[in-house]
Amino acid sequence: MSEKNKKENPQMNIELDDATADGTYANLAIINHSVSEFVVDFVNIMPGRPKAKVKSRIVLTPQHAKRFLKALADNINRFEKAHGEIKEYDQPPIPLNFGPAGEA
Repeated sequence: MSEKNKKENPQMNIELDDATADGTYANLAIINHSVSEFVVDFVNIMPGRPKAKVKSRIVLTPQHAKRFLKALADNINRFEKAHGEIKEYDQPPIPLNFGPAGEA
């Protein structure tokens, strides 16, 4: 990388601790938004259990949400080119008492 490019695009060191690296499983995402932010709640719903907890909440600006959408779509396209189409299955409805309405 040239000296000019280093100044224009400095490298960022991103750290990942062990607990975060393990990840958190979620099989539902509930998305809400306001004028200034998108809120994505990741939930793990287990069959036969009447309750589920939000495992992680991510808050994004509208601009970052749009960048995330594009990056996710790009990754899904690359995955499907390598491994075939991802099949969608009918999902049972979210219980009415679960929380705010949203889209997954």
